[in-house]
Amino acid sequence: MEQFLATETLVIELLLVVSLVAIGVRRLRLPYTVALVIVGLLITFNQEVRLELTPELILALFVPPLVFEAAFHIEFDRLRDNLLPILLLAIPGVLLTTAIVGLIVSAAAGVSLSTGLVFGALIAATDPVAVVALFRAVGAPKPLTVIVEGESLFNDGTAIVLFNLLLAAALASAGGGEAAGSLPTQILAAVIDFLRVAAGGVIVGVSMGLVVAWLIGRIDDYLIETTLTTVLAFGAYLIAERLHVSGVLAVVSAGIVCGNVGPRGMSPTTRIVLFNFWEYLAFVANSLVFLLIGLDVNIPQMLPYLLPIGIAVAAVIASRALVIYSISWLANIRGRRVPLTYQHVLFWGGLRGAISLALALSLPTSFADRDLLRVMTFGVVLFTLLAQGTTMSPLLRRLGLIQREELALEYERRHGRLMAARAARERVQQLTRAGMISAATSDQVSAHLDGRIDEASQAQRELLEEHPHLRDEERDDARREGLRAERAMLTSLSSGGVISERVYEELVSEVDARLEE
Repeated sequence: MEQFLATETLVIELLLVVSLVAIGVRRLRLPYTVALVIVGLLITFNQEVRLELTPELILALFVPPLVFEAAFHIEFDRLRDNLLPILLLAIPGVLLTTAIVGLIVSAAAGVSLSTGLVFGALIAATDPVAVVALFRAVGAPKPLTVIVEGESLFNDGTAIVLFNLLLAAALASAGGGEAAGSLPTQILAAVIDFLRVAAGGVIVGVSMGLVVAWLIGRIDDYLIETTLTTVLAFGAYLIAERLHVSGVLAVVSAGIVCGNVGPRGMSPTTRIVLFNFWEYLAFVANSLVFLLIGLDVNIPQMLPYLLPIGIAVAAVIASRALVIYSISWLANIRGRRVPLTYQHVLFWGGLRGAISLALALSLPTSFADRDLLRVMTFGVVLFTLLAQGTTMSPLLRRLGLIQREELALEYERRHGRLMAARAARERVQQLTRAGMISAATSDQVSAHLDGRIDEASQAQRELLEEHPHLRDEERDDARREGLRAERAMLTSLSSGGVISERVYEELVSEVDARLEE
């Protein structure tokens, strides 16, 4: 019981830290995930935190919600339009990255080629969570976001399968085991095993995704439908792993199928609840992973390994450049154009994170250079998060890829000031009617607020007169505010017993449908 309470206390403390960082980072021009890593490092500097950050915990508990949430939101049409560059980056790109990093690390860091290739495989998977969050905030082009997310989703499975194959080969070689046949035979066997594991994961995910989507189409209860998607995300991973195929690719496939087929049978209310639930779950999982990375990294322990860490970072950057620009060139030849500006972002946005960390931690104690590979992995993850993650916004701005116009942002500012001032005046009037403040005080404060309202309203009118195309945004804001007021009133009527639960759900569904238009 004491152990359970201690674990529960630790989880609550971590969630509190996550919340405080999320609040504080709003005032800083720093990606949220990067801030979590920094906070974790600062905590370990002040006091040692003992955490069992096992690979099983990360892969089985954290990866399914992160991968499923991202896959669930990918539109199949957009994925299909960008499928060629995504698959090229996720399969040949991972193989090429593994080879380049393995050769460089083997030659420069003084480790065997088999060890270098194992490191190349575990560091090949990208984790662009911080980058994608930034993309959404600044309005980066949708095709670019789809390529970055799609590459990360599919290369996770490729990298994990490849890592397991290379690790088994390295351990067999180190143990002096006899080679099973000639080199071509071994390569053929490895390729067949790779295809079996990858294809098996996809088959499991697609099958389970179709079953859950079929069930969702015949149920109209958002609680049951949300539960079914939860079972799908974690169940696909567990079943695939039990069958010795790729659990990550199973979750990816299940998420894409359910996200594109399932919503057709959902009510608008269910879609809103479901999307909010998975957004929250992914937020918590992602936050805890990056905070735990910061807590698990021991900076003093890394200092003696600065040279191999530098070699690893250089190898990862060099391989990323070669892979991105060569594969983009190949995709452009095949007719799916990847603009040069996109290529620059893909190169610099190749962050490493939870998957690489989990694979490094999963290295068995019998593996030679285990500690060295773990330290190199921590170094690469920290560099990509702290150096590349913090410089993505200036890069996007310099390349002209930020699509949210400054005019739209200025309209939001003026509209926000106007709405805030009106809300303040209404609150003062409520307090006056309730007799909580005197009429004299109310007149004085209201006069000040009226001045602010007039000033904000005039500023908004001037902007709309100078730029008439912004009136579409104003009309959309007004429509949404009205619909939200309708929803709030229906909730109030239901709470007061004026309308039944059944009628409430029907009317709210109608409002939610109009909100989605």
